[in-house]
Amino acid sequence: MASYAGELSTEVAPAVRVRSLHRSFNEAGGVLNGLDLDIAPGEFVALLGRSGSGKSTLLRSLAGLDRGVAGTGVIEVPEKVSVVFQDSRLLPWKRVLDNVTLGLRAGDAADRGRQALAEVGLAGREKAWPHELSGGEQQRASLARSLVRDPELLLADEPFGALDALTRIRMHTLLRKLCEVHQPAVLLVTHDVDEAIVLADRVIVLDGGVVRHDARVELDGRRSQADPAFARLRARLLTELGVEDDHDAPGRHLDRAVERAAS
Repeated sequence: MASYAGELSTEVAPAVRVRSLHRSFNEAGGVLNGLDLDIAPGEFVALLGRSGSGKSTLLRSLAGLDRGVAGTGVIEVPEKVSVVFQDSRLLPWKRVLDNVTLGLRAGDAADRGRQALAEVGLAGREKAWPHELSGGEQQRASLARSLVRDPELLLADEPFGALDALTRIRMHTLLRKLCEVHQPAVLLVTHDVDEAIVLADRVIVLDGGVVRHDARVELDGRRSQADPAFARLRARLLTELGVEDDHDAPGRHLDRAVERAAS
């Protein structure tokens, strides 16, 4: 367990433990203002919040990518952490398999890379160049690159935000299956309330740099927008975000049509 401050107790430890986390980019005010957060091993947590609420700052802090940013607090994360971003960040001059195994030193790295690509549905594309892949395929390769390292914590910063609606739903299904197999703790940053409910065990709303709402997703079986419990949770989360839930908006009908097409 990598600890930036303090030590974990001898009891069963959370995969992520954050206490009194402050981060600020200037003297005008903090982005994170005393945030506390625990994520259990294998737990999938989705993080919602309006722009500027500190979602990406929290993720970058957990990933150790916020060096040079002023702040204090306790962050404890596992040794093996992987990050998936909105863009795949594949190196265009390396073939897909080389991108997936980038940085791996083990002698079986190529075999592990091929297995990871097969898991995400890209078997046979090992020698392809990144530009030969669709946007969804590039994100699949990015997931393979993260999972080939067997992370104990997977950090995902709006990984499906640039994909079309149908591809996004298919990626949801893939991510759920991969997490069931590999069982990392997951923190997903998203602006999409429905995406958060479909994927997560818990949904957290960040506001003013602190956790304002923490809801467990207690839905059985397939998480359908037609489920009244789904609608109730969605309405509650939108209220916490200060957004009116308009069930008759044109986009809602499109979402339901896409959901049916993907099922």
